[in-house]
Amino acid sequence: MTTPPPVDVPIGGDGIRLGQFMKFAGLLDSGGDVKEAIIDGYVTVNGEVDRRRGRQLQIGDVVEHDGRRVRVCP
Repeated sequence: MTTPPPVDVPIGGDGIRLGQFMKFAGLLDSGGDVKEAIIDGYVTVNGEVDRRRGRQLQIGDVVEHDGRRVRVCP
């Protein structure tokens, strides 16, 4: 089974922080849930676990949580 392509989520700029992007993309609803998921290692950025909620994402980065993949787009 192949992994489906990520859903493109336009941010209207050059970059956004990981925690903000997860809420904006609808991966999680609350900041508390986002913080917990990131700290617990349930979030990957470009295929690698990243535990930094404040990580600055760039255009083209792919974030995955709970089987859902989204890509940062301009």
